[in-house]
Amino acid sequence: MFGCLVAGRLVQTDAQQVATDKFVFNLPDYEHVHHVVVFMLGTVPFPAGMGGAVYFSFPDPALGQVWQLLGFITNEKPSAIFKISGLKAGEGGAHPFGMMTDARAPSVAQVGVSVESLDLLSQQTPVANSAVSTVDSFTQFTQKMLESLYNFTSSFALTQAQMTSNPSETYVPASSILRWYENFQRRMMQNPNFWKT
Repeated sequence: MFGCLVAGRLVQTDAQQVATDKFVFNLPDYEHVHHVVVFMLGTVPFPAGMGGAVYFSFPDPALGQVWQLLGFITNEKPSAIFKISGLKAGEGGAHPFGMMTDARAPSVAQVGVSVESLDLLSQQTPVANSAVSTVDSFTQFTQKMLESLYNFTSSFALTQAQMTSNPSETYVPASSILRWYENFQRRMMQNPNFWKT
């Protein structure tokens, strides 16, 4: 019913059914995985009013298995991409898969799909940072570049009392850089390609 995909690897369709409504994929060498895609194969739909909560578990010998909710898939949204590289071990809870009795290697994590009612899915909150950004990489780069420029120039900021007269130096008010930064960011939000015209 489900598939799991990591870039550069073969598609996994061999989910272990650990309960009537719970399925688990093993994710070897998870330390090198940034994103995981979970999807329905299209052969069997969810029953009416049901969907799949997608969870992730790090191997943690001290805490056992701690499951983190990444998000969900449904018949209307049969696939989703989740970012797992920013997640931290030990955050989350025991639900819904509990402690499973397999002896996994330290570098094998798990992705679980729990079939649950859509009402229950709508009340759950995924762990922070698991959603993949919908902003394209150019826009992300531009925003980071603007922040870097502002932070860099602000690190040289002086009050007028701290300034010493230097005829060979030109000073720019920090407020003008901030105003440029805010205007540029606003224009990027309206049209990421405005700079091409």
